[in-house]
Formats: sequence, C-alpha cells, structure tokens
Amino acid sequence: MLKKQAYAADTKAIFDEMLRADASPRPAYAALAAWLERQSQGGIRRKQQEADAIFRRLGITFAVYGSAESNERLIPFDLMPRVISAGEWRFLERGIEQRVRALNAFLYDIYHRQEIIRAGKIPAEMINDNEAFLPEMMGFDPPRQVYSHIVGTDIVRTGEDQFFVLEDNMRTPSGVSYMLENRETMMHLFPEIFAAHRVAPVEHYPELLRQTLESVAPATCEGDPRIAVLTPGIYNSAFFEHAFLADQMGVELVQGSDLLVDEGALWMRTIRGRERVHVLYRRVDDAFLDPLNFRPDSMLGVPGLFDLYRAGAVTIVNAPGTGIADDKAIYAYVPEIIQFYTGEKPLLNNVTTWRCAKDDERAYVLENLHELVVKEVHGSGGYGMLIGPRSTKQQRQDFAERIKARPTNYIAQPTLALSTCPAFTASGLAPRHVDLRPFVLMGERVRVTPGGLTRVALKKGSLVVNSSQGGGTKDTWVLED
Repeated sequence: MLKKQAYAADTKAIFDEMLRADASPRPAYAALAAWLERQSQGGIRRKQQEADAIFRRLGITFAVYGSAESNERLIPFDLMPRVISAGEWRFLERGIEQRVRALNAFLYDIYHRQEIIRAGKIPAEMINDNEAFLPEMMGFDPPRQVYSHIVGTDIVRTGEDQFFVLEDNMRTPSGVSYMLENRETMMHLFPEIFAAHRVAPVEHYPELLRQTLESVAPATCEGDPRIAVLTPGIYNSAFFEHAFLADQMGVELVQGSDLLVDEGALWMRTIRGRERVHVLYRRVDDAFLDPLNFRPDSMLGVPGLFDLYRAGAVTIVNAPGTGIADDKAIYAYVPEIIQFYTGEKPLLNNVTTWRCAKDDERAYVLENLHELVVKEVHGSGGYGMLIGPRSTKQQRQDFAERIKARPTNYIAQPTLALSTCPAFTASGLAPRHVDLRPFVLMGERVRVTPGGLTRVALKKGSLVVNSSQGGGTKDTWVLED
C-alpha cells in the first residue's frame, strides 16, 4: 500500500485517479505506486531537475501574451505520469471517434443544405450570425469531405466512470509536441518504470500526421504530395510546436512570405527555386490566411490562397470555417448534433451549459455567478473567464455587466470537481487537478492517439490547467491489455 506520508489525497471530496477511498492504489496504478514506495524524495527531485534541464536545452517553451515578466517561458513539466487503464481508454476512444465524426458531418451540412437548421435542432442565427461561420465556404467540398483533420478534444473526469467533454478544438489545436516530448523525456529518465508497464506508444504520431495530410491531397496531385507547415512566425505562442512537427514530418516550415500563388498553383520559394505545395497545414487563423479574401491588412497569409483552395489546387488543413464546430455557443448543441447525424446517443456527455443568449438561462447565471464558471464563447487559453467560487464580489459585478451588455458572448457551466493525480511539488507528492486532450487525426480514416496531453493545475486547489495560467503538463500512459 502506498504510504500516506508519501501521497495523501482527499478522496472523500475529490475523485483521485491513483488512490481509492481506503488509500489503496487502483489497479492501473499498482506498479507505479509500488515503484514510488522505493523512491527517495531527493532522488525524484534530481530527476525533476534533469527533466527541466532537458526541456530548457530543447527550447520547449510557450509564449505568454501581455506578460510584463517575459514573452517566453519554459513549459512546466511534472514527471509523475497519469495512468489510464485499457478498458477506460477503449470507452474514451469510442466516444471521441463518435464525436469527431458527428462534428465533421455537422460542418459539411452547415456549409451545404443546413438540414440541421431545417429540422429545428439549432436556431439559424446560432450559425449564420456567428463570427466563426465562414459564408465563403458554402457549397465547397474539401477532399474526402473532411473539414477538421487534426482535433484536440478536452476531457475532464469527476468520478469512476464519469468523463465529460469540456471543449472541442476543431480549428488549430496545439500541444501535441508537448505530448511527444513528455514521453521521450520519461523514457529517458525512467526506463525501469516502462519495463514494468505495457504503455501504448505515441511516438508514431508525426508519421501518422504526415499520412493523414497526404491522404487529403488535391485530386489533381500526381506523385507524392508536397506538404508545408504555415506558421505566423517565431513570436507565436506555439512556434516551438510548428517547427517541431515540420521537422518530425520532414517537411518545410514556411511563413506567408515564403509562398506565392502563380499559374493556378501554390509555390514555395526555396534556395533550389520554386517548389509546388499540395497540402498546407496552417497554424494561422482564418482571418489572416488570405488578404485578398479576408483581412486586407494581414501580413501572415498568402494573397489568392483561398481562391486556389476553392479551385481544388491546394488543400488547407484544417479547413477554413471549422471554428464554428468548436464555438462554445454551439458546444451546448453537440449532443443533439451527435444524435442528428449518427442516430446514436452520445457516449461522452457534455458538461451542463447555460447559454446567456437565452433570457431564462441568463437570469439563472446572473443569480448564481458565485457558483459558476463563465466563459467567452470565442475565448481560449483560460482568458476571459470567471471562476465564481474563487472570484471577488467586484469581479462578479463586472462580469454581470459584461453579460448584460453582450449576452450572446457568454456561456456558463458548473464548477466541476476535476479529478486529481499525483504531482511532484516542492513539498513532495501532492494531488493536483488534471484534464486530458487526446489528439485525433482524420483523413482516409480516424486515428485517436493513445492518451494525449494531460494538463495539470500545479497551484494547490487551482482548477485552471492552461500553461498561460500557471498549469503544466505530464506524460499520459494508456495501458495495453
């Protein structure tokens, strides 16, 4: 049994993924708990310092916009792995695949006949008046009719069999590079723990990503498709990931100034001359992709790119306009979306959500701000949120005024008791709240990478796992049977 002085979790109030209520380890964690019994705190601390040195040497950083201290920080890494049993993962995998297939069908529908609106399942204004909806995509069929090729589905856990989807990241999800580097670092530091477990591999992700991108090349492509990763540049918060994935796939990392449209094709300027690009994995927002079609002041995109895409001469991944599927206002309708397009009940449930655009739901939110989490429908990164139980009276009053002024801009959810996992802190092992972002690839088939990125709230009691808000990451182990 794991010594209580080594790790103590409040299992009566919060579901702890390693310990049962009697402080005995759950089966998936049994070997890890036994290993922890044999470790000294000093030994673990030295391993943590070694892991930090590896991340610093590799330059695994993220940018913090608006920070007075620094624009770039080392991503916090916790070396205590999160363990998911094979049975738990099979359930999650089925639920994730069901969800991404339904959302892709939803994207195809709203950019064609909009049957879901005709059926009265979603109000027309929720789509047509939504700033994430891109009318320019109407009637266009992307290769294989796939819109969101790379998806990050954020999942939280509150109990033994209680998993919920918190967000659907269908535009340009980030974090997969941290997942891969976390695993490589753990295998380097703790080969003996891997020897005691059968952990599903994740290192094949870059090759599967490349296969997915190749599978959606334009029909006119002859021979092997040429792929490029489009980055906004070195000052983007996820630039490390852009460079990492391009390197791992063996493709070029480009900026808008490296590309041009000419003779009905997309070309990349290289020291060898111009080279044709067939698939562009963009990490640039829709509005900045093409100054001729969207924001005319954009210096990040390529003039004429969208017209070339509509002509079928290049594939943009993920497709423009996918953001409507992960809009937080649309999120509340995802259970209906799944049933409408699959005829099945959702395997993974949503978190209860109140839409401030509706009078009765807004009234409930305004009366219960002290208990709720309020989010901007287009927000991300933990910004623009109110966590009611941890807010001041003035903060709640300010948020109430914002909601009244722009009710369509906000949704609210209950404050969830997120599950905890052991994390290595300055005072030793301690429970910290976590979520999970599995990564999905969708091309000629759907592939769900085993596990994904576990984000951890490293501050005691905090429920915010975003790195920009003081969170970190840890390796996620899916055990094989």
